[in-house]
Amino acid sequence: MIQIYLKHGKEIAIKRQHPWIFSGAIDRIEGNAQDGDLAAVFDKKGNYLATGHYHNGSIAIKIISFEDCKIDIAFWQTKLQNALDVRQEILKANPAKTNAFRLVHGEGDGFSGLILDYYDGVVVFQAHTIGMWRAKKEIVAALQNLDFGIGKSVIVYDKSKETLPKNFAENIKNDYECTDAGKRPLDITGKHLSPTIPHPIFENNQQFLIDWETGQKTGFFLDQRDNRALLGQYAKGKKVLNAFCYSGGFSVYALANGANLVHSVDVSKKAVDLVNQNVAANFGENAPHQAFAQDVMPYLKDNDQVYDIIVLDPPAFAKNLSAKHNAVQGYKRLNAEGLKRLAKGGLLFTFSCSQVIDRQLFYDTVVAAALEVGRQVRVLHHLTQAPDHPVNFFHPEGQYLKGLVLRVE
Repeated sequence: MIQIYLKHGKEIAIKRQHPWIFSGAIDRIEGNAQDGDLAAVFDKKGNYLATGHYHNGSIAIKIISFEDCKIDIAFWQTKLQNALDVRQEILKANPAKTNAFRLVHGEGDGFSGLILDYYDGVVVFQAHTIGMWRAKKEIVAALQNLDFGIGKSVIVYDKSKETLPKNFAENIKNDYECTDAGKRPLDITGKHLSPTIPHPIFENNQQFLIDWETGQKTGFFLDQRDNRALLGQYAKGKKVLNAFCYSGGFSVYALANGANLVHSVDVSKKAVDLVNQNVAANFGENAPHQAFAQDVMPYLKDNDQVYDIIVLDPPAFAKNLSAKHNAVQGYKRLNAEGLKRLAKGGLLFTFSCSQVIDRQLFYDTVVAAALEVGRQVRVLHHLTQAPDHPVNFFHPEGQYLKGLVLRVE
Protein backbone atom coordinates (compact mmCIF):
# COMPACT_ATOMS: atom_id res chain seq x y z
CA MET A 1 0.00 0.00 0.00
CA ILE A 2 1.40 3.37 -0.99
CA GLN A 3 1.33 6.27 1.48
CA ILE A 4 0.04 9.70 0.53
CA TYR A 5 0.56 12.83 2.62
CA LEU A 6 -1.64 15.90 2.15
CA LYS A 7 -0.71 19.54 2.24
CA HIS A 8 -1.45 21.48 5.38
CA GLY A 9 -5.19 22.26 5.66
CA LYS A 10 -6.20 19.89 2.88
CA GLU A 11 -7.35 17.28 5.37
CA ILE A 12 -10.45 19.32 6.27
CA ALA A 13 -12.64 17.90 3.47
CA ILE A 14 -11.62 14.35 4.42
CA LYS A 15 -12.49 14.95 8.06
CA ARG A 16 -15.90 16.04 6.78
CA GLN A 17 -16.18 12.60 5.12
CA HIS A 18 -15.95 13.73 1.50
CA PRO A 19 -14.83 10.63 -0.46
CA TRP A 20 -12.61 12.36 -3.04
CA ILE A 21 -9.09 13.76 -2.76
CA PHE A 22 -7.95 16.01 -5.60
CA SER A 23 -4.41 15.93 -6.93
CA GLY A 24 -3.74 19.51 -5.82
CA ALA A 25 -4.18 18.49 -2.18
CA ILE A 26 -1.27 16.03 -2.25
CA ASP A 27 2.06 17.05 -0.71
CA ARG A 28 4.02 13.85 -1.41
CA ILE A 29 3.65 10.16 -2.25
CA GLU A 30 5.76 7.41 -0.73
CA GLY A 31 5.95 4.31 -2.92
CA ASN A 32 5.78 3.63 -6.65
CA ALA A 33 2.20 4.75 -7.24
CA GLN A 34 0.32 2.99 -10.04
CA ASP A 35 -3.29 3.50 -11.14
CA GLY A 36 -5.60 1.48 -8.91
CA ASP A 37 -3.15 1.04 -6.04
CA LEU A 38 -4.46 1.04 -2.49
CA ALA A 39 -3.31 4.18 -0.72
CA ALA A 40 -3.21 5.09 2.95
CA VAL A 41 -3.79 8.83 3.32
CA PHE A 42 -2.23 10.96 6.08
CA ASP A 43 -2.31 14.62 7.01
CA LYS A 44 0.82 16.79 7.00
CA LYS A 45 1.72 15.60 10.51
CA GLY A 46 1.39 11.92 9.67
CA ASN A 47 -2.03 11.27 11.24
CA TYR A 48 -4.07 8.62 9.42
CA LEU A 49 -7.13 9.92 7.56
CA ALA A 50 -8.46 7.30 5.13
CA THR A 51 -7.75 4.50 2.66
CA GLY A 52 -8.64 4.67 -1.01
CA HIS A 53 -7.70 3.85 -4.58
CA TYR A 54 -5.06 6.02 -6.23
CA HIS A 55 -5.36 7.27 -9.81
CA ASN A 56 -3.15 9.67 -11.72
CA GLY A 57 -5.74 12.32 -12.50
CA SER A 58 -7.69 15.28 -11.18
CA ILE A 59 -9.44 13.10 -8.59
CA ALA A 60 -6.33 11.38 -7.28
CA ILE A 61 -7.88 9.21 -4.57
CA LYS A 62 -11.36 7.78 -4.19
CA ILE A 63 -11.84 6.75 -0.59
CA ILE A 64 -13.27 3.38 0.40
CA SER A 65 -12.67 3.50 4.17
CA PHE A 66 -12.22 6.15 6.84
CA GLU A 67 -11.02 3.47 9.26
CA ASP A 68 -7.51 2.00 9.29
CA CYS A 69 -8.34 -1.63 8.53
CA LYS A 70 -7.32 -4.51 6.28
CA ILE A 71 -8.89 -4.39 2.82
CA ASP A 72 -9.79 -8.03 2.13
CA ILE A 73 -12.78 -10.25 1.36
CA ALA A 74 -14.15 -9.77 4.88
CA PHE A 75 -13.98 -5.98 4.45
CA TRP A 76 -15.93 -6.09 1.19
CA GLN A 77 -18.45 -8.60 2.55
CA THR A 78 -19.26 -6.37 5.54
CA LYS A 79 -19.86 -3.40 3.24
CA LEU A 80 -21.90 -5.47 0.79
CA GLN A 81 -24.05 -6.94 3.55
CA ASN A 82 -24.80 -3.44 4.79
CA ALA A 83 -25.80 -2.37 1.28
CA LEU A 84 -28.03 -5.44 0.85
CA ASP A 85 -29.69 -4.86 4.24
CA VAL A 86 -30.63 -1.32 3.15
CA ARG A 87 -32.16 -2.58 -0.12
CA GLN A 88 -34.13 -5.32 1.58
CA GLU A 89 -35.52 -2.77 4.04
CA ILE A 90 -36.54 -0.48 1.16
CA LEU A 91 -38.27 -3.29 -0.75
CA LYS A 92 -40.12 -4.55 2.34
CA ALA A 93 -41.95 -1.23 2.46
CA ASN A 94 -43.68 -2.14 -0.84
CA PRO A 95 -45.50 -5.49 -1.08
CA ALA A 96 -45.42 -5.49 -4.91
CA LYS A 97 -43.05 -8.02 -6.44
CA THR A 98 -39.65 -6.51 -7.20
CA ASN A 99 -36.55 -8.65 -7.72
CA ALA A 100 -34.22 -6.13 -9.35
CA PHE A 101 -32.47 -3.24 -7.63
CA ARG A 102 -29.21 -1.33 -7.37
CA LEU A 103 -27.12 -3.14 -4.77
CA VAL A 104 -24.21 -0.67 -4.69
CA HIS A 105 -24.42 2.97 -5.75
CA GLY A 106 -20.84 4.20 -5.67
CA GLU A 107 -20.15 6.88 -3.08
CA GLY A 108 -23.69 6.57 -1.76
CA ASP A 109 -22.73 3.19 -0.28
CA GLY A 110 -19.06 3.83 0.45
CA PHE A 111 -17.91 2.10 -2.76
CA SER A 112 -16.41 5.06 -4.58
CA GLY A 113 -16.06 4.00 -8.20
CA LEU A 114 -18.35 0.93 -8.26
CA ILE A 115 -21.88 0.14 -9.42
CA LEU A 116 -23.55 -3.23 -8.74
CA ASP A 117 -27.04 -3.89 -10.14
CA TYR A 118 -28.97 -7.01 -9.14
CA TYR A 119 -31.33 -8.71 -11.61
CA ASP A 120 -32.96 -11.76 -9.98
CA GLY A 121 -29.87 -13.91 -9.49
CA VAL A 122 -27.50 -11.87 -11.65
CA VAL A 123 -25.21 -9.07 -10.47
CA VAL A 124 -23.83 -6.70 -13.10
CA PHE A 125 -20.44 -5.42 -11.92
CA GLN A 126 -19.47 -2.02 -13.36
CA ALA A 127 -16.20 -0.48 -12.20
CA HIS A 128 -15.65 3.21 -12.87
CA THR A 129 -12.12 3.16 -11.44
CA ILE A 130 -9.15 0.89 -12.06
CA GLY A 131 -8.89 0.33 -8.32
CA MET A 132 -12.37 -1.14 -8.10
CA TRP A 133 -11.73 -3.31 -11.15
CA ARG A 134 -8.53 -4.62 -9.55
CA ALA A 135 -10.55 -5.48 -6.41
CA LYS A 136 -13.07 -7.44 -8.48
CA LYS A 137 -11.96 -10.95 -7.46
CA GLU A 138 -12.41 -10.21 -3.75
CA ILE A 139 -15.73 -8.42 -4.32
CA VAL A 140 -17.09 -11.30 -6.44
CA ALA A 141 -16.04 -13.80 -3.77
CA ALA A 142 -17.76 -11.67 -1.11
CA LEU A 143 -20.94 -11.53 -3.19
CA GLN A 144 -21.21 -15.33 -3.08
CA ASN A 145 -21.49 -15.18 0.72
CA LEU A 146 -24.58 -12.93 0.69
CA ASP A 147 -28.11 -14.28 1.01
CA PHE A 148 -30.25 -12.91 -1.80
CA GLY A 149 -33.03 -15.36 -0.99
CA ILE A 150 -32.58 -17.37 -4.18
CA GLY A 151 -30.94 -20.47 -2.68
CA LYS A 152 -27.87 -20.37 -4.92
CA SER A 153 -24.84 -18.30 -5.75
CA VAL A 154 -25.29 -15.28 -7.95
CA ILE A 155 -24.00 -14.96 -11.50
CA VAL A 156 -21.67 -11.98 -11.92
CA TYR A 157 -21.21 -10.21 -15.23
CA ASP A 158 -18.43 -7.64 -15.49
CA LYS A 159 -19.49 -4.74 -17.72
CA SER A 160 -16.67 -2.29 -17.03
CA LYS A 161 -15.10 -1.84 -20.43
CA GLU A 162 -17.23 1.20 -21.27
CA THR A 163 -16.71 2.93 -17.91
CA LEU A 164 -12.96 2.56 -17.33
CA PRO A 165 -10.23 4.84 -18.78
CA LYS A 166 -9.78 4.04 -22.46
CA ASN A 167 -6.08 3.20 -22.29
CA PHE A 168 -6.83 0.60 -19.61
CA ALA A 169 -10.14 -0.66 -21.00
CA GLU A 170 -8.64 -1.58 -24.36
CA ASN A 171 -6.98 -4.54 -22.69
CA ILE A 172 -10.08 -5.99 -21.01
CA LYS A 173 -13.47 -7.29 -22.14
CA ASN A 174 -16.94 -7.59 -20.66
CA ASP A 175 -17.51 -11.16 -19.52
CA TYR A 176 -18.97 -13.46 -16.87
CA GLU A 177 -16.89 -13.95 -13.75
CA CYS A 178 -15.69 -17.30 -12.48
CA THR A 179 -16.05 -17.90 -8.76
CA ASP A 180 -14.08 -20.15 -6.44
CA ALA A 181 -16.64 -19.85 -3.65
CA GLY A 182 -17.63 -23.50 -4.05
CA LYS A 183 -21.19 -22.77 -5.08
CA ARG A 184 -21.90 -23.92 -8.64
CA PRO A 185 -18.86 -22.13 -10.15
CA LEU A 186 -18.90 -20.79 -13.67
CA ASP A 187 -16.52 -22.06 -16.28
CA ILE A 188 -14.27 -19.60 -18.09
CA THR A 189 -16.98 -18.76 -20.63
CA GLY A 190 -19.73 -18.39 -18.05
CA LYS A 191 -21.87 -21.05 -19.71
CA HIS A 192 -22.63 -23.15 -16.63
CA LEU A 193 -24.74 -20.50 -14.96
CA SER A 194 -25.18 -18.01 -17.77
CA PRO A 195 -28.88 -17.13 -18.00
CA THR A 196 -31.01 -16.71 -21.08
CA ILE A 197 -30.76 -13.23 -22.57
CA PRO A 198 -33.00 -11.26 -22.31
CA HIS A 199 -33.53 -12.19 -18.67
CA PRO A 200 -36.98 -11.63 -17.05
CA ILE A 201 -37.26 -9.61 -13.83
CA PHE A 202 -40.17 -8.02 -11.97
CA GLU A 203 -40.54 -4.44 -10.81
CA ASN A 204 -43.70 -3.54 -8.88
CA ASN A 205 -45.39 -6.62 -10.41
CA GLN A 206 -44.48 -5.56 -13.97
CA GLN A 207 -42.25 -7.86 -16.00
CA PHE A 208 -39.24 -6.58 -17.92
CA LEU A 209 -36.71 -8.36 -20.10
CA ILE A 210 -33.13 -7.35 -19.33
CA ASP A 211 -30.12 -7.54 -21.64
CA TRP A 212 -27.03 -6.52 -19.70
CA GLU A 213 -24.67 -7.84 -22.38
CA THR A 214 -25.66 -5.45 -25.18
CA GLY A 215 -28.19 -3.13 -23.49
CA GLN A 216 -27.58 0.41 -22.28
CA LYS A 217 -25.76 0.94 -18.96
CA THR A 218 -26.20 -2.27 -16.95
CA GLY A 219 -29.33 -3.28 -18.88
CA PHE A 220 -32.16 -1.31 -17.23
CA PHE A 221 -32.71 2.11 -15.68
CA LEU A 222 -33.49 1.07 -12.11
CA ASP A 223 -33.29 4.65 -10.87
CA GLN A 224 -36.70 5.51 -12.36
CA ARG A 225 -38.66 2.83 -10.48
CA ASP A 226 -40.60 5.18 -8.18
CA ASN A 227 -41.14 7.75 -10.94
CA ARG A 228 -42.61 5.06 -13.20
CA ALA A 229 -44.99 4.11 -10.40
CA LEU A 230 -45.99 7.77 -9.99
CA LEU A 231 -46.81 8.05 -13.68
CA GLY A 232 -49.03 4.99 -13.32
CA GLN A 233 -51.14 6.88 -10.80
CA TYR A 234 -52.00 9.49 -13.44
CA ALA A 235 -52.26 7.24 -16.51
CA LYS A 236 -55.82 5.89 -16.44
CA GLY A 237 -57.75 6.89 -19.54
CA LYS A 238 -54.87 9.02 -20.85
CA LYS A 239 -52.90 9.27 -24.09
CA VAL A 240 -49.23 8.89 -23.20
CA LEU A 241 -45.98 9.55 -25.07
CA ASN A 242 -42.84 7.93 -23.69
CA ALA A 243 -39.92 9.67 -25.43
CA PHE A 244 -36.42 8.22 -25.24
CA CYS A 245 -38.27 5.10 -24.14
CA TYR A 246 -35.35 2.59 -24.20
CA SER A 247 -36.95 -0.68 -23.00
CA GLY A 248 -40.30 0.93 -22.25
CA GLY A 249 -40.45 1.22 -18.47
CA PHE A 250 -42.83 4.18 -18.40
CA SER A 251 -44.85 2.66 -21.26
CA VAL A 252 -45.50 -0.58 -19.36
CA TYR A 253 -46.57 1.27 -16.21
CA ALA A 254 -48.93 3.48 -18.21
CA LEU A 255 -50.57 0.47 -19.87
CA ALA A 256 -50.79 -1.43 -16.60
CA ASN A 257 -52.74 1.45 -15.10
CA GLY A 258 -55.31 1.84 -17.87
CA ALA A 259 -53.86 4.29 -20.38
CA ASN A 260 -56.01 4.49 -23.54
CA LEU A 261 -53.05 4.95 -25.87
CA VAL A 262 -49.27 4.74 -25.41
CA HIS A 263 -46.65 5.73 -27.97
CA SER A 264 -42.99 4.83 -27.33
CA VAL A 265 -40.24 6.61 -29.26
CA ASP A 266 -36.52 5.90 -29.37
CA VAL A 267 -33.90 6.40 -32.07
CA SER A 268 -32.61 2.87 -31.43
CA LYS A 269 -34.32 0.08 -33.37
CA LYS A 270 -33.04 -2.38 -30.78
CA ALA A 271 -34.69 -0.38 -27.99
CA VAL A 272 -37.98 -0.35 -29.91
CA ASP A 273 -37.80 -4.12 -30.34
CA LEU A 274 -37.21 -4.49 -26.61
CA VAL A 275 -40.12 -2.23 -25.61
CA ASN A 276 -42.40 -4.26 -27.89
CA GLN A 277 -41.22 -7.45 -26.20
CA ASN A 278 -41.89 -5.97 -22.75
CA VAL A 279 -45.37 -4.80 -23.73
CA ALA A 280 -46.18 -8.24 -25.18
CA ALA A 281 -44.83 -10.00 -22.08
CA ASN A 282 -47.22 -8.05 -19.86
CA PHE A 283 -50.29 -7.44 -22.04
CA GLY A 284 -50.14 -9.69 -25.09
CA GLU A 285 -50.19 -8.52 -28.69
CA ASN A 286 -53.33 -6.34 -28.60
CA ALA A 287 -52.31 -3.60 -26.18
CA PRO A 288 -53.09 0.01 -27.25
CA HIS A 289 -49.41 0.66 -27.91
CA GLN A 290 -47.20 1.64 -30.82
CA ALA A 291 -43.43 2.03 -30.83
CA PHE A 292 -41.47 4.19 -33.30
CA ALA A 293 -37.75 3.99 -34.10
CA GLN A 294 -37.33 7.72 -34.66
CA ASP A 295 -35.32 10.62 -33.36
CA VAL A 296 -37.41 12.31 -30.66
CA MET A 297 -37.05 15.95 -31.77
CA PRO A 298 -38.26 15.41 -35.36
CA TYR A 299 -41.03 13.19 -34.00
CA LEU A 300 -42.25 15.98 -31.73
CA LYS A 301 -41.99 18.62 -34.44
CA ASP A 302 -43.61 16.63 -37.25
CA ASN A 303 -46.33 14.79 -35.32
CA ASP A 304 -49.62 16.61 -34.68
CA GLN A 305 -50.77 14.08 -32.04
CA VAL A 306 -51.73 15.74 -28.75
CA TYR A 307 -51.02 13.81 -25.55
CA ASP A 308 -52.30 13.93 -21.99
CA ILE A 309 -48.94 12.82 -20.55
CA ILE A 310 -45.49 13.15 -22.07
CA VAL A 311 -42.31 11.64 -20.60
CA LEU A 312 -39.01 13.23 -21.60
CA ASP A 313 -36.16 11.14 -20.20
CA PRO A 314 -33.17 11.73 -22.50
CA PRO A 315 -29.64 10.41 -22.06
CA ALA A 316 -27.18 12.83 -20.46
CA PHE A 317 -26.82 15.91 -22.66
CA ALA A 318 -23.61 16.93 -20.85
CA LYS A 319 -20.98 14.61 -19.44
CA ASN A 320 -18.48 17.37 -18.64
CA LEU A 321 -18.44 21.10 -17.96
CA SER A 322 -17.38 22.00 -21.49
CA ALA A 323 -20.71 20.67 -22.80
CA LYS A 324 -22.83 22.48 -20.21
CA HIS A 325 -24.00 25.42 -22.37
CA ASN A 326 -25.02 23.22 -25.30
CA ALA A 327 -26.81 20.88 -22.90
CA VAL A 328 -28.88 23.72 -21.46
CA GLN A 329 -29.95 24.77 -24.93
CA GLY A 330 -30.79 21.17 -25.79
CA TYR A 331 -32.99 20.74 -22.71
CA LYS A 332 -34.73 24.03 -23.48
CA ARG A 333 -35.56 23.05 -27.08
CA LEU A 334 -36.68 19.57 -26.08
CA ASN A 335 -39.00 20.75 -23.32
CA ALA A 336 -40.44 23.50 -25.50
CA GLU A 337 -41.44 20.93 -28.11
CA GLY A 338 -42.87 18.65 -25.43
CA LEU A 339 -44.97 21.44 -23.95
CA LYS A 340 -46.43 22.20 -27.37
CA ARG A 341 -47.75 18.63 -27.70
CA LEU A 342 -49.65 18.52 -24.40
CA ALA A 343 -53.40 18.85 -24.13
CA LYS A 344 -54.94 21.34 -21.70
CA GLY A 345 -54.46 19.93 -18.22
CA GLY A 346 -51.74 17.60 -19.51
CA LEU A 347 -48.71 16.46 -17.54
CA LEU A 348 -45.05 16.66 -18.49
CA PHE A 349 -42.66 14.25 -16.73
CA THR A 350 -39.28 15.75 -17.63
CA PHE A 351 -35.83 14.63 -16.47
CA SER A 352 -32.12 15.34 -16.65
CA CYS A 353 -29.44 12.83 -15.62
CA SER A 354 -26.54 15.18 -16.50
CA GLN A 355 -24.46 15.67 -13.35
CA VAL A 356 -23.12 19.05 -14.49
CA ILE A 357 -26.70 20.37 -14.79
CA ASP A 358 -27.77 20.97 -11.20
CA ARG A 359 -31.37 20.95 -10.00
CA GLN A 360 -31.81 24.74 -10.05
CA LEU A 361 -30.32 25.12 -13.53
CA PHE A 362 -32.57 22.38 -14.89
CA TYR A 363 -35.61 24.04 -13.28
CA ASP A 364 -34.68 27.43 -14.74
CA THR A 365 -34.16 25.87 -18.18
CA VAL A 366 -37.62 24.31 -18.19
CA VAL A 367 -39.08 27.64 -17.02
CA ALA A 368 -37.42 29.30 -20.04
CA ALA A 369 -38.98 26.66 -22.31
CA ALA A 370 -42.45 27.34 -20.86
CA LEU A 371 -42.01 31.08 -21.36
CA GLU A 372 -40.95 30.52 -24.95
CA VAL A 373 -44.09 28.54 -25.84
CA GLY A 374 -46.37 30.79 -23.78
CA ARG A 375 -48.08 28.16 -21.63
CA GLN A 376 -49.11 28.39 -17.98
CA VAL A 377 -47.41 25.69 -15.93
CA ARG A 378 -47.66 24.45 -12.35
CA VAL A 379 -45.14 22.18 -10.61
CA LEU A 380 -46.77 19.13 -9.02
CA HIS A 381 -43.71 17.05 -8.13
CA HIS A 382 -39.94 17.36 -7.79
CA LEU A 383 -38.43 13.96 -8.61
CA THR A 384 -35.12 12.20 -8.06
CA GLN A 385 -33.60 8.71 -8.21
CA ALA A 386 -35.10 5.74 -6.37
CA PRO A 387 -33.85 5.16 -2.78
CA ASP A 388 -31.69 2.19 -3.79
CA HIS A 389 -29.53 4.91 -5.41
CA PRO A 390 -28.72 6.68 -2.12
CA VAL A 391 -26.76 9.90 -1.86
CA ASN A 392 -23.87 10.21 0.59
CA PHE A 393 -24.75 13.15 2.83
CA PHE A 394 -21.20 14.44 2.42
CA HIS A 395 -21.08 13.86 -1.36
CA PRO A 396 -24.03 15.79 -2.85
CA GLU A 397 -22.61 15.16 -6.33
CA GLY A 398 -24.23 11.73 -6.11
CA GLN A 399 -27.72 13.21 -6.61
CA TYR A 400 -27.61 13.16 -10.39
CA LEU A 401 -31.25 12.59 -11.46
CA LYS A 402 -33.49 15.65 -11.55
CA GLY A 403 -37.13 15.50 -12.51
CA LEU A 404 -40.28 17.62 -12.60
CA VAL A 405 -43.93 16.79 -13.09
CA LEU A 406 -45.63 19.82 -14.60
CA ARG A 407 -49.34 20.45 -15.19
CA VAL A 408 -49.84 22.52 -18.33
CA GLU A 409 -52.82 24.83 -18.80
